[in-house]
Amino acid sequence: MVLLGTEVKSTRLGRVNLKDSYARIKNGEVFVYQMHISVYPFAYYGNHDPLRIRKLLLHKYEISKLYGKVNEKGFSLVPLKLYFQNGKVKLTLALARGKRQYDKRESIRRRDEQRDLERSKKEH
Repeated sequence: MVLLGTEVKSTRLGRVNLKDSYARIKNGEVFVYQMHISVYPFAYYGNHDPLRIRKLLLHKYEISKLYGKVNEKGFSLVPLKLYFQNGKVKLTLALARGKRQYDKRESIRRRDEQRDLERSKKEH
């Protein structure tokens, strides 16, 4: 993973949020989007943009494998875990399939029921 110095220091402090982040393959390279690494609090100048697009360092055969899966079968690349190994920041990626239409309807129905329950609690 290609990071700036303040990003590495902030990562060591555990100030990373992988929620809503995803990866894409563009021009034979893999990039991570929407991964939030907080600003390093002890830097005087030269701090980084928290939602900057970050490049992943992968071998060509790994990228070609992922590219085939993502394009053919409709999978998405989702970051699961960020950790340090031998002084380098590593990111675990997963191939994930999106929800089907009937799954979405069920989730919407559950959310609406939960909202109705909350409303009825407030009224009493």
